[in-house]
Amino acid sequence: MKAFKYFLVLAVFLTSLIFVQPASLADRPKISKNPDYITLTEQLKSLKKAKEKQAQIEDYTPEQIEQKINELEFQKYAFESGIDWGQCTNQTGKTLAIYGPEPNLDEDEYSNGAALYFLGDSQTTEDRWNCKGVYLPSDVNAVAINSDGQGQELTGGVVIKVPNGTNLVLKTNPDTSAVEFNQAGTQVVKSDQVNWFIPNVSQAVVDARVTNAPTKKA
Repeated sequence: MKAFKYFLVLAVFLTSLIFVQPASLADRPKISKNPDYITLTEQLKSLKKAKEKQAQIEDYTPEQIEQKINELEFQKYAFESGIDWGQCTNQTGKTLAIYGPEPNLDEDEYSNGAALYFLGDSQTTEDRWNCKGVYLPSDVNAVAINSDGQGQELTGGVVIKVPNGTNLVLKTNPDTSAVEFNQAGTQVVKSDQVNWFIPNVSQAVVDARVTNAPTKKA
């Protein structure tokens, strides 16, 4: 009788593993509701149509369109693999102003908005905490790598978007003092494109802020 009860309990347990979906998967929001994913797929459709017609759009040559498609496909793959967040690493020697999830936002809720946080030097934002963008102060010069692999100079007072599935690393060039990015295809976000608060302050003002971005433990 004891053996029978043991096998009965074991059978019920195995059945629950098969038919009961884990809470982490059941509660996970669909990426199709993520506004960034929606925008990404729309951009891909537009670029692929342009490629089929061999048209030039938004100052992109056919070669640049192909490069942009590859870049967006890579981001789309990251989304569909379950990585719906970006990460930021600060190696500039100064405090970094970054954008992240709005406070009190439910875990399964997506939003186009963002709140401003501050990331200390030599720190990396926490895994699964979405670093959406980086603010470049008004007196900071930066050099990014465009889709063609060439250096692109950026002036301060702008926001750089962090694609999902990437770890954006920022460093200060010791010779030029310019901030450098580790990834190609850097996207500058303008104030009329997002509903984020974009200040107009110097690096000294950013350095004076208390760091509050969630970070990876050492």
